[in-house]
Amino acid sequence: MDTEGRRRQILEIITAQGPVTGAELSRRLGVSRQVIVQDVAILRARGQDILATASGYTTPEYARIKGCVRTFICRHGLGDLEKELMLIVRHNGRVLDVVVEHPVYGELRGLLMLSTPEEVKRFTARLLASGAQPLLALTRGVHVHTVEAATEEDLNTMEAALEREGLLFPAAGEGYGFFMAQVTRQ
Repeated sequence: MDTEGRRRQILEIITAQGPVTGAELSRRLGVSRQVIVQDVAILRARGQDILATASGYTTPEYARIKGCVRTFICRHGLGDLEKELMLIVRHNGRVLDVVVEHPVYGELRGLLMLSTPEEVKRFTARLLASGAQPLLALTRGVHVHTVEAATEEDLNTMEAALEREGLLFPAAGEGYGFFMAQVTRQ
């Protein structure tokens, strides 16, 4: 397959299938992962709207919000990361992103698009294997998730479960902005 044919294939695969990792595209198309990364960069430079999420490359159509949305402010350590994400997806939620407020860079956002326990397991395994720190490490565990669900009732159930597990912030009535002001002063 020639270069342009491979790039067309990449677009066809991610459009039809949703998130696909660079490694999976590499395997399916018989090239290195670095070639896939370069192809995606060239496709983006040509105006193709391709998102890089924790679950792989996808199109904005896959990321489009289709249900009810709520923002949860959470606080926990690395040890509770998988527990938090699993709790959300097991209550019919899709974790769209994670956001932290950095004192210098401002808002840092990672697209997650996690909606199944298998996706959560793959994400946390990749995070641990990489040796990289999650975004929550920048803010002493405080982070925000945008979560989608089919109904408000699903979101209410999720919120109650996060609260029961002690994963929600703010504590003692202090808001996120107050907490971030304290983090940036230290």
